[in-house]
Amino acid sequence: MFNYLTPQVVLQEVPGEVSLLFTITGCALKCEGCHSPEIHDPNYGQPLTEADYIKWLDKYQALISCVVFFGGEWQSDQLIICLSIAKKRGLKTCLYTGKDKLSKPILAQLDYVKYGRWQPKLGGLDKATTNQRFVNVHTGELLNAKFQTH
Repeated sequence: MFNYLTPQVVLQEVPGEVSLLFTITGCALKCEGCHSPEIHDPNYGQPLTEADYIKWLDKYQALISCVVFFGGEWQSDQLIICLSIAKKRGLKTCLYTGKDKLSKPILAQLDYVKYGRWQPKLGGLDKATTNQRFVNVHTGELLNAKFQTH
């Protein structure tokens, strides 16, 4: 079971979607300049039980169109269960991962994915120089331009 931080309703992580964001702790990538180094510790936060996850979805279902996970792919079975629950409720799903590829079972539960480690010199999705890619899983379309405001 993975640990998580209290979810937040966010507007910028998935273009055109109001999302409930779950930050999962235990990230082993430990990217230089990580905005949340405390999430490297798998014991930080609290366990995300299926019952708690459903309570969060119940609380925000009428306000959101998407569920986003920052991490969690290192415990793919639990992540797939969470994504599947969201999909069954008619919500879109997204994963932000530092990896460059994901397993087919995870991809099958996603609508969007952000690939790539954070590299401070290259910037995030809002920079044309980024190494990160934000992709519509169904169409393969690269959506980085939607984050860039210039």
